[in-house]
Amino acid sequence: MDNMSTPSWRSATIRRRLVLTLLILIPSALASSYVGSVLPNKGSTPLELAIIIVYSVLFAWISVGFWTAILGCFTLLRRYDRFSVSHALSEPLEQDTAARTAVLFPICNEDTPRVMAGIKTTYLSLQQTPGASQFDIHILSDSSGADKWMEEEAAWADLVEELGAQNRIFYRNRKVNLKRKSGNVADFCRRHGKAYTYMAVFDADSVMSGETLNAMLHIMERRPKIGILQTAPACFGHDTLLARLQQFANRVYGPMFAAGLHFWQLGDAQYWGHNAFIRIEPFMRHCGLPRLSGKPPLGGDILSHDFVEAALMRRAGWGVWLAFDLPGSWEECPPNLLSELKRDRRWCQGNLQHLRLLFTEGLFPAHRVLFLNGAMSYASALLWFTFLMLSSGEAVLQAIVGPSYFAATRSLFPAWPVWQPLWALVLLATTGVLLFFPKLLSYMLIVIKTRRSRLFGGPFRLLLSIFIEVVFSALLAPIRMLFHSKFVCITLLGRQIGWGSQQRDDRPTTWGEAIRFHGGGALFGLLWGGVVWLYSPDFFWWIAPIVVPIIFSMPLSVITSHHGLGLWLRKKKLLLIPEEAAPEKEIRDVTRFTREMEDTPVPLALPREAGFLRTLLDPRVNGLRRALLARRGQHTGKVSNATLEQIEEKILQTGPASLSVNEKLTLLRDAGRLRRLHTMAWTKNNGSLRERWMK
Repeated sequence: MDNMSTPSWRSATIRRRLVLTLLILIPSALASSYVGSVLPNKGSTPLELAIIIVYSVLFAWISVGFWTAILGCFTLLRRYDRFSVSHALSEPLEQDTAARTAVLFPICNEDTPRVMAGIKTTYLSLQQTPGASQFDIHILSDSSGADKWMEEEAAWADLVEELGAQNRIFYRNRKVNLKRKSGNVADFCRRHGKAYTYMAVFDADSVMSGETLNAMLHIMERRPKIGILQTAPACFGHDTLLARLQQFANRVYGPMFAAGLHFWQLGDAQYWGHNAFIRIEPFMRHCGLPRLSGKPPLGGDILSHDFVEAALMRRAGWGVWLAFDLPGSWEECPPNLLSELKRDRRWCQGNLQHLRLLFTEGLFPAHRVLFLNGAMSYASALLWFTFLMLSSGEAVLQAIVGPSYFAATRSLFPAWPVWQPLWALVLLATTGVLLFFPKLLSYMLIVIKTRRSRLFGGPFRLLLSIFIEVVFSALLAPIRMLFHSKFVCITLLGRQIGWGSQQRDDRPTTWGEAIRFHGGGALFGLLWGGVVWLYSPDFFWWIAPIVVPIIFSMPLSVITSHHGLGLWLRKKKLLLIPEEAAPEKEIRDVTRFTREMEDTPVPLALPREAGFLRTLLDPRVNGLRRALLARRGQHTGKVSNATLEQIEEKILQTGPASLSVNEKLTLLRDAGRLRRLHTMAWTKNNGSLRERWMK
């Protein structure tokens, strides 16, 4: 029987979520009462009351992560979870499936060699499996500009020829880029959705093994009520210090947290937008994204589409499951703090938009909580910032005004404000346990239960690596708090943001970039710390772990962006991950293929980024572009012949670099002029025109 369609898991979620709610609310209430007893005036002033309220919300928030980790540890210790979707792998299919799957790579101005290396790796891994013929790969490009478009198209053609993958790997560049990635996937569904039963949605840096893709196909076939099946991707691929810290945290703590999420979410899980399997027919029918009323940033197109699509899929009666124990799924993480924070600014806007969907009709309570949880991922930073400002204000106020010994009502005896530093230390220690105890549980699971510590450098190096990760997390947390607070504020104030491509290479942050990005925060930290030091030196030491990293955010950002220290730690087997100690074939392949593609010379010794010029001069690329135009019936649309002649005359007189973006795109859709310009470049004045263009 298909246990995903029986009510057993639904009744289990009720019990599990009730227990989780009690585990969060009861300690939070006790902590709120306790913090009131710590404050000098016992919470009787408006300022202290505000401190208690903010702290109680924050305590509840960090309790969610703590208990998720505890439940995840419990799940992994048992080694068997009767609701795990992976059990379907032991159940044979009644007949061989004929379901076809499209593996989607939505890209936008990405590093082309890395993208093609990931596609090549996934394709070759699939070819080693019996179900390879059921998978096609589609590259869905939203890249802007003629150069990037032509670079991708040429790289795709080279890859197809190398692999013999004609009619197996496809490429399409959208002419009109609506709704970013969600619009890109929706466009594919409209064009090709009826030809496939499933789609496996990737990111530009995603890699999955063919065995994992086949396993997900098997699970979806055996569990026909699953609409979305999400994996828990492992991070790999970078050598900068920050990336290695994130990769290490993901591989050490991630499995336990993923198991904890599965424990209380079950069929109401999240979809993270990539490394997931989706049933196309219900996705097309039920997961169309509404356009929010009002103007951006809180109105307009929904940016963080994945959570919303999961909620809509679940509302339609289809399960959304996290395959927490399914290996063979990877992604990369941001290589430096600047790229991480730029990504977080986009995610912040998208997650805050979800608050407008909290009361959408028909949504399951679990997904309303997930919307709130996603918003709190960034709003909590503003709450921490508010808590620290209120606490600092209380300390400064006590120093300037002094305590009030007599209340407004008549009393024979004065009211003596009492400050209990020991109680404050107990409160701080309790908060620290919530934050850091799960890390020790992860160490225990790796060393004692799974006995995989050798993949992390051994028990001692693993413990030392956890200490290093904790230290840098503590240093970087105040910087992230400050920026996330800023992102929430500017989003609520209605300021729009860009949506550029992510940095995926190990290029370090320059001092100029660090000054521009962190300079204002560092000055704020100096002002904040200086005022507190001036009026309340004792309290300064309480906030020093927050203020000092903010003041030194510029060198921290630069240091963590370099790969020198990261490589040194790797050489010492610190912050080591299994993908470095004993990499899977797919990890070795994508690394090697990326390096080979980056080192492969471009014909005519042209820069790789000069895709438009290569289309004009390279006979093979020029012929490819014209053949694709003939096959797809593309044309220049409403562009007049006079305009085309002006563009041609301009390029002949002043060269390809003088054309605007739109002029280049127009020319790339006219096969006849591409052929004529290519011929002229090679024949006119014995090739002098070509030489002039290449200078």
